[in-house]
Amino acid sequence: MKKNNDQPLSEVLQQMVHVFRLKPNLYKTKIENIWATMMGKTIAGYTRELRVQNNVLYVTIESSSLRSELHFGREKILKMLNEEIGEDFLKEVVIT
Repeated sequence: MKKNNDQPLSEVLQQMVHVFRLKPNLYKTKIENIWATMMGKTIAGYTRELRVQNNVLYVTIESSSLRSELHFGREKILKMLNEEIGEDFLKEVVIT
């Protein structure tokens, strides 16, 4: 007797991500990769830490002038990251 389990692989993977609650960790990794490409080598070089906690991205920048510049562009950064992710995962960006 043949079992019929014709489910697309993408659907099975989405179910697995949901069941094991892997979405925040997957998005964190994706955000780290996006940050490096979106912000460029210079800003990525001054970035000490990226941390996602409760849908808030905490970015630690070593340069005080760059930190203040990025602080004014937080809304644009938030919008660009959420667009790259494909959903409104991040609710806020905190630059420290």
